[in-house]
Amino acid sequence: MEARTPSKDCWLRAVAALNRREHSQRELTRKLREGGFEDAVIAPVLEQLIERGWLSDSRYAGALARTRAASGQGPRRIHVELARQGITAENTEAALASCDGDWAAQARALVVRRFGEADLRGGPNQRKAVDFLLRRGFDVNVARDALREAE
Repeated sequence: MEARTPSKDCWLRAVAALNRREHSQRELTRKLREGGFEDAVIAPVLEQLIERGWLSDSRYAGALARTRAASGQGPRRIHVELARQGITAENTEAALASCDGDWAAQARALVVRRFGEADLRGGPNQRKAVDFLLRRGFDVNVARDALREAE
């Protein structure tokens, strides 16, 4: 039976995490550190995972962006989340581009679903609808256009 080493344990923990879902390099590093592994053990494990194609920030970014867009989040919010995960601007832009659909149409659908038949032509409902879309990560111009078209 092969002896267990910190490197082997780190490898097994990393592969187990990647089997559950995609991770960014930063996220996986953090999890391995929390598991008690030193950076000197983590770095070669991550290099091997990247070489084998099992760990990819670009693939992670695309998966996260598509999931968040499908749940009604806008591009700004997704961008911020990817930046927090240490994803490069290039990978972030590619991930946002990979999201199917039209951000404006998604914003309109969210307004209709959330506010139904409410009058959105001024007053408190209009402000609530714009605030709702801004919190979701949509641009103010997209939010205003969505309200005009939802009426």
